[in-house]
Amino acid sequence: MTRPILLFPDPRLKKLCAPVGRITPEIEALADEMLATMYAAPGVGLAAPQVGVLQRLFVMDCTKDAQAPRAPLVMVDPEIVGTSEALNTYEEGCLSFPEQYADVTRPAEVRMRWTGLDGKTHERDFDGLWATCAQHELDHLNGKLFIDHIGPMKRQMIARRMTKMKREMARA
Repeated sequence: MTRPILLFPDPRLKKLCAPVGRITPEIEALADEMLATMYAAPGVGLAAPQVGVLQRLFVMDCTKDAQAPRAPLVMVDPEIVGTSEALNTYEEGCLSFPEQYADVTRPAEVRMRWTGLDGKTHERDFDGLWATCAQHELDHLNGKLFIDHIGPMKRQMIARRMTKMKREMARA
């Protein structure tokens, strides 16, 4: 089952999310639905607030090769525990901003710590698209959007396009 994805400027996208704490069957079901939604969109990451759930959970799978097996990750109560000094600029998009992209500069490598659906603490280093995606999704849990990392002119332009798109969708 997939869930509808909230579109900017939905105010829930700017909210700080609450910790999940314990892994429950409801959290496992939410993670499954979020993965299905992310793959169907299609995207490489999806945070719980994007489907209207204000809890600290996100899913991601940055496997680009269609021949490679999927490598989904579910991160509950994730945190960054280390970043590289080296930076990387990547053209980011977001499922809550269809067809909108902007260059965002972030640390090139991050070390993440999170609780898995197995209830255990996991820690792993990410680089490339995986590092960008993990930071982008973690931002969502803190009420921060990729447009918050870009200049005011570009941010305003994207915000206007999204408002117009939502108005047109409401009329249709």
